Amino acid sequence: MTRLDFVHGNRRVFALGGFLLCSAVLASSVVLVASPKSQAPKNDARKAIRNGPRSSQPTAEEASVFLADAESRLLDLGVKASHANWVQENFITEDTEQIAADANQALNALSVDLAKKAQRFDGVKLPPLMARKMLLLKLAAGFPAPSEPADQKELAQVLASLDGDYGRGKWCPDGANAKCLDVTAVSKLMAESRDEAELKRAWIGWHAVGAPMRDRYARMVQLGDKGARELGFADAGALWRSNYDMPPDEFAKEVDRLWGQLQPLYLSLHAYVRGQLAKKYGSVVPANGPIPAHLLGDIWAQEWNNVYPLMDSPKPEQSYDLTKILQDRHTDAHGMVRYGEGFFTSLGFAPLPKTFWERSLFTKPADRDVVCHASAWDVDSKDDLRIKMCIQITQEDFVTIHHELGHNFYQRAYNTQPVLFQNSANDGFHEAVGDTIALSVTPEYLKKLGLIETVPAASGDIDYLLQQALSKIAFLPFGLTIDKWRWEVFSGEIKPDQYDKAWWDLRLKYQGVAPPVARSEADFDPGAKYHVPANVPYMRYFLARILQFQFQRALCREAGYTGPLHRCSIYENKEAGRRLNEMLALGASKPWQDALATLTGEHQMDATAIADYFAPLKVWLDEQNKKNNYPVGW
Repeated sequence: MTRLDFVHGNRRVFALGGFLLCSAVLASSVVLVASPKSQAPKNDARKAIRNGPRSSQPTAEEASVFLADAESRLLDLGVKASHANWVQENFITEDTEQIAADANQALNALSVDLAKKAQRFDGVKLPPLMARKMLLLKLAAGFPAPSEPADQKELAQVLASLDGDYGRGKWCPDGANAKCLDVTAVSKLMAESRDEAELKRAWIGWHAVGAPMRDRYARMVQLGDKGARELGFADAGALWRSNYDMPPDEFAKEVDRLWGQLQPLYLSLHAYVRGQLAKKYGSVVPANGPIPAHLLGDIWAQEWNNVYPLMDSPKPEQSYDLTKILQDRHTDAHGMVRYGEGFFTSLGFAPLPKTFWERSLFTKPADRDVVCHASAWDVDSKDDLRIKMCIQITQEDFVTIHHELGHNFYQRAYNTQPVLFQNSANDGFHEAVGDTIALSVTPEYLKKLGLIETVPAASGDIDYLLQQALSKIAFLPFGLTIDKWRWEVFSGEIKPDQYDKAWWDLRLKYQGVAPPVARSEADFDPGAKYHVPANVPYMRYFLARILQFQFQRALCREAGYTGPLHRCSIYENKEAGRRLNEMLALGASKPWQDALATLTGEHQMDATAIADYFAPLKVWLDEQNKKNNYPVGW
């Protein structure tokens, strides 16, 4: 199965449909822990179902045995693949890539085989929980390899090589024999530099990482589409969109509906930021056109919080610099993670296991390449929780750690569910839980930790909300565009000779950004974003940006909070923790609509919580745009 990471962390998972079946988070069911004597008859039945002649009319009993066998086999191969991938991402060599490719090939082949065999039980009346398991198993291929062994092997090798290419990716500004910068170093440069020429050079240098991937990526698409068609889907994109407890076309419409709710706030923010950047960079920034992508403080222009110092929002009298505070206190990587753990224990969750501290990767090793992209893992479906992250002592990483641990505590909450239910209600939920926790990293929370002495007055709320919007709201169209592009690639609407043009056409349409220099089909700019070569579905991040505010509004209500939503932190509130855990413990055992209702009482995703959170900022942005004659749109 293809390997999937979550942005800003997320565990390494193997997508079994849209409901992610984590190779590392599969738990035992009753069948798996039965005694050898009681297990023997079921083993005989399993062998008969696997290998023997099948009756023309399968029964519910056969389906039960089939599902138990499937979960047992997926657990076994999944845990092996998880170990292989942990090693590959922490020790990037040709050998570890091959080991990971072999493990993933075996897991991918099994998931596709089981998905096909599950179709035999179509029409059999099953109890609701069994029927849901069968549905998830049918969707289990994620990015399915075709049934031909040679194709399976090729797909696994292509995926491993693309992942490795990104992990080894560097920009060498003075030539390959001089000092080279990896993605972390390039990110730091683009976050801090205000030299337009240097930013352009770094942007071009990093985006060159993608070009060698183009042909292999196109081949990956061919193989994934072939596998998806064998399972009865139009293409791999249709399979991905089938993972949300609604038909694929309905889900696409739901995404468009949500974007319609969000677009006005984004347009106001875009107009204001463009006007502010023009004050710094002059005519490089068009007055009413797209923003040049290299000027937004991020390699991919996906989040704009690093250009905050260029904004003229009203600064509070008691402002603070959390990065400086943490560094002045000589906080180390372990100390950063301890703060995150303390948040969860304050809600009533048990502390992280000892092995978490022994086996996680917290800092970038000096002697080897690793994939630094932050991720959270559950390696054995029991209690082997880990994060893999090259932590820097910054405000951004302080927040990211809280997010990452949200994944880990979610994983542990549902680890008593049967194997096929050991996942989030939909993939957006996993991201949203981590982000919801991060929303509680408020000044009030920092004061309780003793990191600041005084909470800034309400007069500084606009400044705080602007900082949040530069991250949360700026990201929304980017989060939408990644999979909009891939859905059209998988469907064949975008041909390989149009990859880069279509990429920038969509980014212009939704995000209002443009490349700093002319691009051609010799480039492959999507490959410079981790989730494309790693083949990680991205819609989860768009959904998470919506769900997190919906979750936060409900948790703050549960905590009895009545003030402005952006001031709420659920730190130390056991009732909010209890309500959150009720939803987490469900895993994927129920449709996401039911899980959402467990926490919020609502059955539909709703962006009005974002409007509630940012309401004061929207008024202020509109006033600033009018006052400064900043045009809206591009």
